[in-house]
Amino acid sequence: QSSNIRKHLAEVIITMSIIERKYDSELRQTAKAIGAAGKGILAADESTGTIGKRLANINQENTLENRCAYRSLLFQSPGIGESISGVILFEETLFQKSLDGNSAVVDALRSEGVILGIKVDKGARVLPLSNGEMFTQGLTDLDIRCKQYYDAGCRFAKWRAVLKIQNGQISERSIQETAYTLARYAATCQANGLAPIVEPEILMDGNHSLEVCQYWTEKTLVALYKEMSNQNVLLEGSLLKPNMCIPGTDNKDKKSFDKNALATVTALRRTLPVAVPTVCFLSGGQSEEEASLNLSAINKLGPHPWQLTFSYGRALQKSCLDAWQGKKENVKNAQNAFMARATANGEAQLGKYSGGAAGSKDSLFQKGYVY
Repeated sequence: QSSNIRKHLAEVIITMSIIERKYDSELRQTAKAIGAAGKGILAADESTGTIGKRLANINQENTLENRCAYRSLLFQSPGIGESISGVILFEETLFQKSLDGNSAVVDALRSEGVILGIKVDKGARVLPLSNGEMFTQGLTDLDIRCKQYYDAGCRFAKWRAVLKIQNGQISERSIQETAYTLARYAATCQANGLAPIVEPEILMDGNHSLEVCQYWTEKTLVALYKEMSNQNVLLEGSLLKPNMCIPGTDNKDKKSFDKNALATVTALRRTLPVAVPTVCFLSGGQSEEEASLNLSAINKLGPHPWQLTFSYGRALQKSCLDAWQGKKENVKNAQNAFMARATANGEAQLGKYSGGAAGSKDSLFQKGYVY
């Protein structure tokens, strides 16, 4: 029996040795750098349709020029690199020229040492013959696109999967679909030089309790990291973007940042390998202030074996958009509003944010939110 075990181990070693892993060192560096102390990710990867809704809220048309102006405003914020380690881009932005045509929109990020990332999924669709559960598209040509994005300067990628708690349950089929797709995406990214952010988002929709959210978060992460192993993903060169464990939006229990934090950290300790260097939480429709306070409460429970930081879209941009209103004369005020939230979240990453930064307490929840 012992000889059979040795033979099996030898076969495993031979198999692993012939897998080409030329980017491993760079992947490790990228995943670790994104989790630098006091920094996190700006998610600016909204699709054309989604950014259009944001612009409509400030009575601006969804034009190429307006999208460029807004994202340039964000990226050119003075001192952005002090609190933002990476930015997730939509493909249009990666290849976009500035309004004056003299430079690329992303050059402002490069000059601040901010790492470029890219959204690579093609959006969520309803899983056939399911109760409205979702799967994510985009695997077919992913390897080709990853090569293009790497050549354009990106060093990490993001893929969002969506899960719904319905009547207290998430189906095994939905969890397995999520795990397989995220792991295959992660392996494809790593084979082409991009450190993958795996994002299994359990939506806030519903009246489920904190305990139910924690339970399904744990079940999802267990399945995900088993499949990551099956797909030969280098955990040290990857990142996790999970939901925080919080009650559903229709739940009437009293909110508690401390309880949310304990449930979230407990779920990670039970399921997440310590080889993963960085966890960057999604905000998921929380208000700007809630997202910062929850993150700070989580980090106050440290030290943790991972860097626990943020990857926020709406929770970094709401006040900025409201201040901008599409007007050139408001750019400075809008940048100040953005940096106030970025700084607050940088403090939260250190467990030192206690509230009070300029920003909105309004919920950013949208039912069945899609990018």
